[in-house]
Amino acid sequence: MPNEIKALRIQRITYLSLGTNQGNKTENLQNAIDLIAEEVGSILKIASIYETASWGFDSNDFYNTCIKVSTYLPPEQLIQKLLWIEKELGRVRKTSDSYADRLIDLDVLLFEDEIIFTPELIVPHPRMLDRKFALAPLAEIAKNVIHPIAKKQIVNCLKECSDTSEIKQLDIVLERPIPISEQYNYIAIEGNIGAGKTTLATMISNDFNAKIVLERFADNPFLPKFYEDQERYAFPLEMSFLADRYQQLSDDLAQFDLFKNFVISDYYIFKSLIFAQVTLQNDEYKLYRKMFDLMYKEIVKPDLYVYLYQNTDRLLQNIEKRGREYEQNIEASYLEKIHDGYSNFIKTQQNLNILVIDVSELDFVQNKEDYKTIIKKIKEYRP
Repeated sequence: MPNEIKALRIQRITYLSLGTNQGNKTENLQNAIDLIAEEVGSILKIASIYETASWGFDSNDFYNTCIKVSTYLPPEQLIQKLLWIEKELGRVRKTSDSYADRLIDLDVLLFEDEIIFTPELIVPHPRMLDRKFALAPLAEIAKNVIHPIAKKQIVNCLKECSDTSEIKQLDIVLERPIPISEQYNYIAIEGNIGAGKTTLATMISNDFNAKIVLERFADNPFLPKFYEDQERYAFPLEMSFLADRYQQLSDDLAQFDLFKNFVISDYYIFKSLIFAQVTLQNDEYKLYRKMFDLMYKEIVKPDLYVYLYQNTDRLLQNIEKRGREYEQNIEASYLEKIHDGYSNFIKTQQNLNILVIDVSELDFVQNKEDYKTIIKKIKEYRP
């Protein structure tokens, strides 16, 4: 039970105001939206861009918009992340509270229906009811949302706003980054022994609220025996793995989880055939293939199959590092045979969306940028 409670992460809705009056204003807004999608959460809606005169000082006109975001971040982390994004995009905050030009300005207008008063953050935004440039885009995407203090719908707050400044809705369309949860229902992460597939699948599951299906290799009694005597235990090992993978994938993929966005696994059942080709004798493989073909017809195919390529030296280092005793005698030649099996599989699959990512020079566990690189490749993949 404690582990289940810890794993439960709550997605909450926040509405953010974005403004800019320097440089390429459309590009500034789009860059901010893209970074918010990477660092804060899924962007569900984007309002139109509204052009207004500078408010409180004489300068270039502003472009303003509002976005609806689903985030796991609590309010105090959310505001810190937004300040970081502003800095990343080049904003230098002045110590003065007076109005000034803004390369990018990010404000939290609403966070669910919460009322927050802290030194770092006040929500609802204390001046939003007096600013048409904040209310107009917000009303476009959240007209029926209730302001938690005014106790009125946002659309009515806009009607009653005392701001008489001119505001113009532009035809410019900002691009909404599509979250992984909208692109895929099922992602399979594959790779050779020690490639990092379980680690990556777990990280993605945690970050994107996905139901995770992990291979139950630790429960297989034949695995340690196989590494001691491969010829004797290859067939019972592969048959037991096949049966277990089929059962697990059939059960887990058939059960819809109301609280998860999609499913991610650290293996795909075709792995069974790849390993069987390497480990089994010809007559054993023929029998095994008949059983596999029957099961394969019934298995749900992933929307995306990600293969993590890792060079053999790195694989051996990873295997040694994770310290499973029965794996320590694995030879480079065996790993290369496994990789060749995966390569042949990838070349022959016409109806499977396959993304190969070379992680030989990446450390997606310790280096956040390497992890982001992988996520970006998954998001941007197109069949």
